[in-house]
Amino acid sequence: MNGRGLAGFLCDALRPLGAVHSKRMFSGAGLFCDGLMFGLILRDTLYLKADAETQGAFEAEGQTPFVYEAKGRRVALGYWRAPERLLDDPDELVAWARTALGVAHRKARAKSQQGRAARQAAGDKRPAPARQDPSDPSRSARAPKRSIRNT
Repeated sequence: MNGRGLAGFLCDALRPLGAVHSKRMFSGAGLFCDGLMFGLILRDTLYLKADAETQGAFEAEGQTPFVYEAKGRRVALGYWRAPERLLDDPDELVAWARTALGVAHRKARAKSQQGRAARQAAGDKRPAPARQDPSDPSRSARAPKRSIRNT
């Protein structure tokens, strides 16, 4: 299965999570739901978002994190290789992906809270803007900017 085929397969298989879509990224694709990236497909391999709370399940399966080299150092993005057997077990695939989506939600909430704390420390009492899902069809298109010319 090529990367595009795997992305299509996964979007279909993960429908129980909601509106899952893929977006081409670098030499692979990202998997998104609720406006958050929870999966990564590179070289026909699925990686799922993990954190300290969930990476033990990947380790127990003998899986490894996705790591790449940049400017002479190794960079880990928090995505771990999913067990290949998940592609043959739709229910378990959905369960692992649901856990990865939960990680994405927790990280987004933590990031939002950090931003709110930083704004409050700076004296800004306004609430954080609501996160919008860029794939949400109910979002209206932004009006084009208009320029005003002085004559």
